[in-house]
Amino acid sequence: MRHLIAAAVLTLVAAPAWSQAQSPSQARSCDELKEEIGQKIRSNGVVAFTLTVVDKDAQDDGKVVGTCGGATKKILYKRGAAPSGVESAAGN
Repeated sequence: MRHLIAAAVLTLVAAPAWSQAQSPSQARSCDELKEEIGQKIRSNGVVAFTLTVVDKDAQDDGKVVGTCGGATKKILYKRGAAPSGVESAAGN
């Protein structure tokens, strides 16, 4: 299972680089990128995870799996079920 999650996260590493390389007029919305990343993770069989959009300078737990908002925000991946009161990408 750990290898599967690692493979899913590594697969997603190229997405932020591609997203950042686009001009600001072509930049994707954070919600759009978050949904795409969530779909890729789910397609790899992961069912319990959260994706959270935070400011690029925010100090938070999780693996950065994307950037958005003209590189002003980052998308964090956390393995496991979401704590109560936190939106889970697994349910989207």
